[in-house]
Amino acid sequence: MRLSTRIGLAVGVTVPLLVLASGWLLLRLVGNDLHRAEDDHLRARATAVAPAARALLRASAGGRAKAADTRERQLFSAALDVGVRVVGADATFSGGPQPDVSVPLPARRAALPVTVRDGGTSWRALAEPVTTVRGSGTLWVFAPNAADQAQLRLVRRRVLVTTLLAAPLSGLLAWGIATGATGPLRRLRSRTAGLDPRTSTARLHHEPTGVTEVDDLAATLQKALARYDEQAARTAEALDTARSFSVAAAHELRTPLMSMGTNVDILAAHPHLPEPDRTEVLTDLRHEHARLLGLLVMLRELGRGDLVEGEALGTVDLADVADAAAAEARRRAPEARITVDAAPGLTVHGWEPGLRLLLDNLLANALAHGQGPDGRADVTVGLRSADGQAVITVDDRGAGVPAAERDRIFERFRRGPGSSGSGLGLTLVAQQAALHQGRVTVTDGPDGGGTRFEVRLPRAGGELPAHRDWLIATARTNRSQNFPKDSS
Repeated sequence: MRLSTRIGLAVGVTVPLLVLASGWLLLRLVGNDLHRAEDDHLRARATAVAPAARALLRASAGGRAKAADTRERQLFSAALDVGVRVVGADATFSGGPQPDVSVPLPARRAALPVTVRDGGTSWRALAEPVTTVRGSGTLWVFAPNAADQAQLRLVRRRVLVTTLLAAPLSGLLAWGIATGATGPLRRLRSRTAGLDPRTSTARLHHEPTGVTEVDDLAATLQKALARYDEQAARTAEALDTARSFSVAAAHELRTPLMSMGTNVDILAAHPHLPEPDRTEVLTDLRHEHARLLGLLVMLRELGRGDLVEGEALGTVDLADVADAAAAEARRRAPEARITVDAAPGLTVHGWEPGLRLLLDNLLANALAHGQGPDGRADVTVGLRSADGQAVITVDDRGAGVPAAERDRIFERFRRGPGSSGSGLGLTLVAQQAALHQGRVTVTDGPDGGGTRFEVRLPRAGGELPAHRDWLIATARTNRSQNFPKDSS
């Protein structure tokens, strides 16, 4: 059922009920007013005829019949439009319109008017005590309720007629008003009926109508469509990430797998291979196996970074992350010297696993390429705050990175000379810096030798980049999109 029809029916039922309730209240008020006016009239007539009633009782008690007749005519003449009844000790005198003498009157004669019924006729009656030197009696004054009842019936009929007319008229009027008021809602429905985000890029364009509910509904629909588009884009990115993962894995795993296959064939074809040759083949197999495992782990972490959602972000203490990463690096390379110089209480809003991954790979890179002249790796991790940013530095004493290569080392599968890694470690560092709305730069070490990796992260970040496709696109392309040029 349409909203305008519902409103019309609701008003068509409610208004007659309100008219009936108002009519009932009006009848009570009119009835009270009529009774009050009638009672005032009875009191006035009672006051006017009381002297004649008193004289009639005196003449009747004295036995003067002729005088009593005269007083009785005077009493009835003074009564005018009301009926009177004088009840004495020995006689009763009545005249004018009043109930039949057989109708019992109230035993308690109060000073207030009462209603007396004689068949289908009702009367208002007022009793007044009359006292003389020779006795006492009661003066009753009566007025019929016929005129009052006629007026009340007229009012009742008009209320009923108004109620009968109010039902269809109010319903139609409300339906018409509701139809006009819901026009913006119908137009919004017609604009949204043809929208299909699965097959069309057309979206809802809404001009403010001034109707708060309609404008709020349109805004909600626009937000829902925007969220759908966002989720559809994220789904497409996830599918592209999965495809890119499989393509990259197939491309990068082909060489080590072929090498491993060749070594396996050698072992199978020469079961009695001399021990030195056999040891060399097994060592090569272990090396290729470790390389495969490392590559798969790196690809997995790169995919996780592309698919992380905002709910995973929280407050991260960088000192705790740096201490944990340094402890793990010392376990892997006990001969290396790793120092952490961290300012306490340095926190960012970010993804803790990603920040740990960033530091793990920076330390792994420093341990692999940062040996000094003595062949021992000497790595320093620094944490400080500068210009509202958290600054992470990792320094080593290695040969350094040529200026021409400092942008290219973040590309996927870019390996240095003699490197046995996957070529994704520094790509993961760049990805996590971009994910946290930060940047990473490579410079010479603080004393002019070695290498310094510096990562700057906003302290009050928390919003993810619009596009996260590090596994899909090249790291170099993403680096140019997400990082400003280093101004230092």
